[in-house]
Amino acid sequence: MGEITLEYTPTWIVTVVCSVLVLISILFERGLHRLGEALSKRNKNTLVDALQKIKEELMLLGFISLLLVVVQVPIQKICVDKNVMYHLQPCSTHGQEEVESSSAGAHFSDGISGGNRRILGGDRRLLSGGEEGFSHCMNEGKVPLLSYEAIHELHIFIFALAVTHVAFCLITVLLAGVQMRKWESWEEEIKKHDGNASQQVNPVEQFEFMRKRFEGFGADSFILSWLKSFFKQLYGSITNADYTTMRRGFIMTHCRGNPQFDFYQYMRRVVESDFRQVVGISWYLWIFVMIYLLLNIQDWHLYFWISFVPLILLLAIGTKLEHVISQLAKEVAKRHSAIEGDLVVNPSDNLFWFNNPRTVLYLIQFILFQNAYEIAILFWIFITYGFHSCIMDKLGFILTRLIISMTIQILCSYSTLPLYAIVTQMGSSFNKAIFDDDVRAGLVDWAKTVRKKNKKHRRSMHGTRSDESISTHSQNIDEFNSRRGNRTDDQV
Repeated sequence: MGEITLEYTPTWIVTVVCSVLVLISILFERGLHRLGEALSKRNKNTLVDALQKIKEELMLLGFISLLLVVVQVPIQKICVDKNVMYHLQPCSTHGQEEVESSSAGAHFSDGISGGNRRILGGDRRLLSGGEEGFSHCMNEGKVPLLSYEAIHELHIFIFALAVTHVAFCLITVLLAGVQMRKWESWEEEIKKHDGNASQQVNPVEQFEFMRKRFEGFGADSFILSWLKSFFKQLYGSITNADYTTMRRGFIMTHCRGNPQFDFYQYMRRVVESDFRQVVGISWYLWIFVMIYLLLNIQDWHLYFWISFVPLILLLAIGTKLEHVISQLAKEVAKRHSAIEGDLVVNPSDNLFWFNNPRTVLYLIQFILFQNAYEIAILFWIFITYGFHSCIMDKLGFILTRLIISMTIQILCSYSTLPLYAIVTQMGSSFNKAIFDDDVRAGLVDWAKTVRKKNKKHRRSMHGTRSDESISTHSQNIDEFNSRRGNRTDDQV
């Protein structure tokens, strides 16, 4: 007996199933809406943007699923030669007879699955029309390009990948926020004692920041300094002295007129702003997915080998960020033997890869996506084909991949992301997350006004600028920086 169509299905069954699906969808949509309202009330605008990004990813996921449903009939009617099915297989067949005798024309027969029944799908027809598409190709002596069952499995894979990626990003940012929480007490302590700073002259080696970051064995050695940076990332590396020194360097560079600037809240807003980019699956990440699917060939153990890539990248990023802090200390040691007052470092883009601190963010996005892909593919294979599927690989490989994934998750949450949050502020420019929409609009208006005044002044002076005008312009900038810092500190 063939599958029953809607023509012969009781209406109450159709109504109940549709009602449940619609109810679940509405509850999910309302839940996201309520979450957005709660974040807006708390002025978490950057997190609202991140939530909007998640909605966009879910919409893309829904569109892909809808597209698969629409094109599954035409795909089923695309016929290819049987010999094509023997190339680039995740699991090898044991003879042409298996493909020829498969009643569904599926890519993975029971023999391919190791003789075990699949947890999802089995050998049943998922949608009516599968037999028709297979018969159409068999009449031509060929097989379908992609079976209905394979399309259904793709649905599950895409859903698992998107959900796992979003979940891993949320967990990482939340755990990093917990790790950064202790910095808030440092911020309050600094503000209380900021006006009591001593102005006496001290040798640079008396500053704790210099002793921890530059002095000692191997300080001048290129290799040893990198090795120290590598191992330092593996434990709580940011100390009170590090935070205080980098905070002071940031304020003296970007908001000199506001020594009470809340650096901790600024960093939190930067991380929340960057989270919007990290949580999305960019187009180039989808390219990696396609490459992984293409090269997932039996006996290549692709997923085992690529599991080391994010771990290596993560260790490289942590080492680089630690080395940036050491370079800040080294630059101070080169310029000064003694310092009057507080120690101040000079932020610079030259300390980072490609002279761009944002490069680290793109690498972190790739690492989190790759790690989520590792877990998603394991979960998908287990649910779809079972634990003993040939795609699942050997137990030793599976355990290694799981250990690496957990290591990446813990190291990124408790070390690398907090390091990124503070060290990337040591660039030459500040992040626009320091401003809300109103302040950014005011900054743009102020810049336009200054440009107009400069144009009028150049016309009146025939292209020359006097010393008096330069001094006045500098005073205007200092005045704006002071007002900007005070206003931002109140809003943050």
